[in-house]
Amino acid sequence: MGDIGPFHVMELLGRARELEALGRSIVHMEIGEPDFTTPQPVIAAAQRALAEGRTHYTPALGLPALREAISGFYQSRYGVAVPASRIVVTPGASGALLLALGVVLDRDSEVLLADPGYPCNRHFVRFIEGRARAIAVGAATDYQLTAELLASHWTAATRAAMVATPSNPTGTLIPAGELAAMAGLVADKGGALLVDEIYHGLVYDSAAPTALAASDELFVINSFSKYFSMTGWRLGWLVVPEAYLRQVEKLAQNLFIAAPTLAQYAALAAFEEETLAILEQRRQAFRQRRDFLLPALRGLGFDIPVTPQGAFYLYADCSRFSDDSFRFATELLEQAGVAVTPGIDFGDYLPEKHLRFAYTTSLENLAEGVERIRRHLGL
Repeated sequence: MGDIGPFHVMELLGRARELEALGRSIVHMEIGEPDFTTPQPVIAAAQRALAEGRTHYTPALGLPALREAISGFYQSRYGVAVPASRIVVTPGASGALLLALGVVLDRDSEVLLADPGYPCNRHFVRFIEGRARAIAVGAATDYQLTAELLASHWTAATRAAMVATPSNPTGTLIPAGELAAMAGLVADKGGALLVDEIYHGLVYDSAAPTALAASDELFVINSFSKYFSMTGWRLGWLVVPEAYLRQVEKLAQNLFIAAPTLAQYAALAAFEEETLAILEQRRQAFRQRRDFLLPALRGLGFDIPVTPQGAFYLYADCSRFSDDSFRFATELLEQAGVAVTPGIDFGDYLPEKHLRFAYTTSLENLAEGVERIRRHLGL
């Protein structure tokens, strides 16, 4: 447990709630959760399932109808055939990651990860006695790993590599050709490639390819939380290479029996045309927010060298204003009433120079937040 670090942003969030309880107005740009509620068709599907008494366990791999619906979504959205038999419904993307790592890692096996990156990934590796090896990435590679970086860091102990596209905290994508090159390299090394696609759907300038277009021999993690606005339902999925299916099923049976039944029935409505139309409106709203906040922060003096293509984050260099991003984030909260996430949560590569801004609040709130930061900086 000494190796499992806390989410520092949760401390700031707790303090923000305290200030709000005292009557302070706080603009929240720290929370990596859509501010939109779950679409009404999904809620209605859950209500019907509850009224019909659908409250028992499903099979460990998930509700068959939902696995088929996800398979159909890959065909319609990406033009990629993914058999429902390879799709495992999980308790959130976290459940998917736990299964994937559980079936590919032995004790002391090494996983290559990007730094900066989502912190829970390395903690999951540590939890099952693997070793996370962070590779520093910057603007030159859009804050992403590449096949070249994987090749130069792969060792005899390396068993897997994990990438995210779009990524948290930077919102950048991995090009289709690079994904294919990484898949080929990892296959040649006899390892496993895990691809986090939980922000797919929230992409703004061009379509994002799924890694499954490059190979069937990789693990893809996805979620109903971000694009589908279903964070609290705790539902995700894992696409599994055929050879690992039985192992994944055994692990799922032992770890959590099955994903939440009511959430699975609700998610059946996530792929309906009415729901997808709502989600498209929300995607456009997120794009408008990005297109406002990005130039606004750059105008204040924050350095954001790469325009994020997806997710809902901006990873900004704040070194013009402070050499301690955690202290700076605390000052912004206490003195300006703006909550943001310090870089310390995302790794060891220059965290003191970076803040993550989440545009998971309205344009009006974002404008107010920018104005408060401007006044705080005396600009």
